[in-house]
Amino acid sequence: MNLRKPEESTFDLLSMGEVMLRLDPGEKRIRNSRSFTAWEGGGEYNVARGLRRCFGKRTSVITALADNDIGRLIEDFILQGGVNTDFISWREYDGIGRSVRNGLNFTERGYGLRGALGVSDRANSAASKIDENSYDWDSIFSRGIRWFHTGGIFAGLSHTTPGAVIAAMKSAKSHGTVISYDLNYRPSLWKGNGGIQEAQRVNREIAKYVDVMIGNEEDFTQSLGFEVEGVSQEFTGINIAGYQKMVEKVVSEFPNLSIVATTLREVKSASRNDWSAIAWSKETGLLQSKSYKDVEVLDRVGSGDSFASGLIYGVLEGLNLGQSLELGVAHGALVMTTPGDTSTATLAEVQKLASGGNARVER
Repeated sequence: MNLRKPEESTFDLLSMGEVMLRLDPGEKRIRNSRSFTAWEGGGEYNVARGLRRCFGKRTSVITALADNDIGRLIEDFILQGGVNTDFISWREYDGIGRSVRNGLNFTERGYGLRGALGVSDRANSAASKIDENSYDWDSIFSRGIRWFHTGGIFAGLSHTTPGAVIAAMKSAKSHGTVISYDLNYRPSLWKGNGGIQEAQRVNREIAKYVDVMIGNEEDFTQSLGFEVEGVSQEFTGINIAGYQKMVEKVVSEFPNLSIVATTLREVKSASRNDWSAIAWSKETGLLQSKSYKDVEVLDRVGSGDSFASGLIYGVLEGLNLGQSLELGVAHGALVMTTPGDTSTATLAEVQKLASGGNARVER
């Protein structure tokens, strides 16, 4: 991939997606909690925040928020994360959210036998109103953007957001920006919007414009329709040979892809997971990361996004794919040890873990 030089760019990465207010009951259940800790979060945004806070890159986000105190709280979180807010579109609020509102995401972390649980309240959100005409895309990408990232969560928000994704990607390509896309299949987003068939139709169209395709063990099946041989319907068991055949089919159908990366998670309980990843490029073929066995999980939400930010950081820095893969897996593993969607890891911790040590850094 031909990456813009940093000195010729305004931002290292621009992401596009919804940023919600995440409300976390801690060790309690949503249904009977009386207090919640608030964070911001969103699949696409989390990548921009991780790249900024952990890896020190210049990032920005395209999103929309209803202009009320909840929207301003989300903005404050974004500012604390160091992510640029130039491309936030503020929508007039009517007082009750009839026309536009801000999305809420109630999230239980889970523990042991009790799995994590997410309850989203995001219908009619400001971000879901974004369409292909919402921005002057050429004006944005002509400013010099090295990397553009978005994903299947944003594409599944409404009937208009896929058009925005494609319009942004076409402009990005014309200005020499590398494009990544995290498939991030969410059944709840597509349930009333055409189901899995529509998800596959939309994602297969978007895939034509992508350089770096990212997903987890289920995404390539659910979002693109590619089966993985030797893996159960519950996606238990890690069959590398099956994933290699799947990747070969993906890149055969979409030869525009330069990198394909898949995170692999073996869920033993909500509190204990095996965690690894694979990545492919034309130059390297399929690579497999080290496997982190029995990772103790405090909060798994955002670990896939953190994998993406670590992988992207490595590529932006000119590291080889194997090194970039290890940074992504290490960053994702560390994010599972802290609450919230977003990273609190340091670059030194990620680098030490990726190199085979532990994450303890001498102060």
